[in-house]
Amino acid sequence: MRVSTRFSDSVHILAFIEIYKSLKLSSELIASSIETSPVVVRRLMSTLRENDLIDTKKGSAEPKLSRSPREITLLDVYLAVEGDKQLFTLDTNTNPECIVGGNIQKVLGNYYEDAKMAALRKFNNVTLQDIIESIQVEQKAKEHHLI
Repeated sequence: MRVSTRFSDSVHILAFIEIYKSLKLSSELIASSIETSPVVVRRLMSTLRENDLIDTKKGSAEPKLSRSPREITLLDVYLAVEGDKQLFTLDTNTNPECIVGGNIQKVLGNYYEDAKMAALRKFNNVTLQDIIESIQVEQKAKEHHLI
């Protein structure tokens, strides 16, 4: 089973738009950073636009954040692209006659829900500005051969 990268790709797009805001930002250019198809980028940007995270003009390579990166949280991005999708998936095909198979779904489901809420709370406390600043720190460290 392939894990979705929609969330991380969407954060990537938003950070790219802000960091390179002085350039013409075509979907091809953004896709080259993510190493994906421009079609994938356009679909994600459409979702981000529909959720008021970016502003775009049809036929123009000028996407902009709809608000300050300090005002966009990872939770905003997650909810925009993943909605209420589960972070973890339970196997529902277990033997109900077995002690483990008959109870694992309820037990793991409770832990999964706790983990999801912890992740969403964390996402709500991290802004796009935090991500951008961390990217810039990582880049400076690379340039100084520290990593």
